[in-house]
Amino acid sequence: MPRCAVLGDPIEHSLSPVLHAAAYDELGLTDWAYGAHRVDERALAGFLTGLHGQGTEWRGLSLTMPLKRTVMPLLDEVAPTAALAGAANTVLVAPDGRLSGDNTDVPGAVAAIRERHEGPVRTAAVLGGGATATSTLLALADLGCDEAVVLVRDPARARKTLDAVARHEAAPRLTTALLTDEQPLAVDVVVSTIPAAAQTPALVRRCAPAAVVFEVLYDPWPTPLASAATEAGQTLVSGLDLLVHQAARQLELMTGVPTAPVAAMRQAGERALAARVDH
Repeated sequence: MPRCAVLGDPIEHSLSPVLHAAAYDELGLTDWAYGAHRVDERALAGFLTGLHGQGTEWRGLSLTMPLKRTVMPLLDEVAPTAALAGAANTVLVAPDGRLSGDNTDVPGAVAAIRERHEGPVRTAAVLGGGATATSTLLALADLGCDEAVVLVRDPARARKTLDAVARHEAAPRLTTALLTDEQPLAVDVVVSTIPAAAQTPALVRRCAPAAVVFEVLYDPWPTPLASAATEAGQTLVSGLDLLVHQAARQLELMTGVPTAPVAAMRQAGERALAARVDH
């Protein structure tokens, strides 16, 4: 039986098993299985080593926090997008056990933004400076962004992100600022990669001038920033949008199917989120 799974810590909230299972059903891949394993940074190397002793069943892994950067030195091969980002959210397992890493967050973010917004993406503000911030900044660069500010608690912790984005052939001009500053964010797109609990009323108000709000979270939902964007009539790109598009590309890489069933995956994710709200 071909096996895939998502790894991370925490992992209970992940909708990846729901989306991939829906795709398997839609594609008739009845012998494929997709699970979830709680694996932290210290346990990742051991988990990957253990794959070699399980025959040729394993096909791929999805990685979520905090593993996307940790996995890089553990891979045998790295796709150009993952190398650029310095982070991989996808691991493909070859029949001989070799591991190759890719990053579907970047094309997933491009697809998610363009699905909701056809206008210009020249200026941006990104809240947070971790691996997801790096991927969304690279996506913004792909969309033509030429100026972006990264808002963090400690600018020193955004160093890896700034260095990665600077390697993009069309890198935007980057600056850093503090999340606690007070200046309004008058940009085309605000991307939030920070927890809902960190979205203070003052920070949410700073995001009001943006044309587009891209909230990468999908649970809890809605976040304070997503609620304010909806109420104000701003274009809202959701974490589920990102999850669906990055998962669709992952599924294509893992199974070899040419086109993932995006609509079926989205519907499954929406049903799962609605069920969580009801409980």
